[in-house]
Amino acid sequence: MEIELWWLLALPAFFALGWGAARVDIRHVLSQSRALPSSYFRGLNHLLNEEPDRAIDAFIEVVKVDPETTELHFALGNLFRRRGEVERAIRMHSSLANRSDLDEGERLRALFELGQDYLRAGLLDRAEETLTKLAMTPFAARSRVFLLEIAQLEKNWSRAIDLARQVESDSGHSRQREIAQFHCEAAAGKLAQSLFDEARSDAAAALAVNRMAVRANLILGDVEARAGRHAEAITLWRAIESQDPAYLALAGARLIESHRAQGRVEEGLALLAGYLDRYPSLDLLELVFRLTMELQGVQAALRVVREEMRKSPSLAGAEWMLEAQAVDAPGERVSDLNQVRNLVHAQAQRMARYACENCDFKARQFFWRCPGCGSWESYSPRRIEEGDARF
Repeated sequence: MEIELWWLLALPAFFALGWGAARVDIRHVLSQSRALPSSYFRGLNHLLNEEPDRAIDAFIEVVKVDPETTELHFALGNLFRRRGEVERAIRMHSSLANRSDLDEGERLRALFELGQDYLRAGLLDRAEETLTKLAMTPFAARSRVFLLEIAQLEKNWSRAIDLARQVESDSGHSRQREIAQFHCEAAAGKLAQSLFDEARSDAAAALAVNRMAVRANLILGDVEARAGRHAEAITLWRAIESQDPAYLALAGARLIESHRAQGRVEEGLALLAGYLDRYPSLDLLELVFRLTMELQGVQAALRVVREEMRKSPSLAGAEWMLEAQAVDAPGERVSDLNQVRNLVHAQAQRMARYACENCDFKARQFFWRCPGCGSWESYSPRRIEEGDARF
């Protein structure tokens, strides 16, 4: 291929233009960097070295030198909030929201950050008022996420349901499980007030949203049992097997009491024993063990625990086995068995907890909403020992 002569002449010119442009860019960057206070770079260095306290002090110096550094104000406010210094975060974002020289977008951004500050501080009324102002702005969708959190903290379940539906529409991600739980929370509150019809209506609404909502069936059964309709309550609780049999343990004590109320406690024991065989659970085992001891005696209860221990050894099972053996043992042996049982009990109690699958927060009781991270239905109905602590 022949090279045109004008290409050879143009190459030096192109090179000269590129070199000149690079020089101009470098001079511009250098002039900008010289304009920044040295404390700005010290702050960056402290951040990179994971020294947030010293970084904040350095950035505050920059803000004092140049109050117009809007982005740095936002960054400082967010740093304060993450560190739990919410009063300082509120002051920082409030000053930004009240500045007359900010454009509308930056003012709305300051309000959005301020709403989060109030929420972090537990000032729910102020947080809600501030975030509600953003309803018709580009920050509306993100604000609704925090407004939903506020509604849950305030236990305003009807508002939580409305907001969850809006958030679902904003994000395209299903919130049906949470919405069903909000209906259940409302139903539980009505049941506590003996408002049976309203509780039944809210629980039914939960099932309409999520037919696999086990908690709704538990509440519906509670409504019927409180009204003295134990046969209907038993039917509702037994339906949990088709939803998620792992949750049958939560209905175990309820099933026993309703069968007892009908004078059919032996039938209730047979039902729970069948569940234990098909869906092994320490909670079910304890119920069957104690009911068997009550109705059929110590030896029958001991056989139940021995059978389960052969299938799935556990500290809790060992404790109940020792308890049963101590009942008919001679005096001196009772003392030995109880001593060993106390040691096993201490260890078993450490494992008799439920854990959140999202944040691993552990608690002695089962929660529908994790107290640690706030997620719904993240607790397994099985104790920790049933997961990874068997020996």
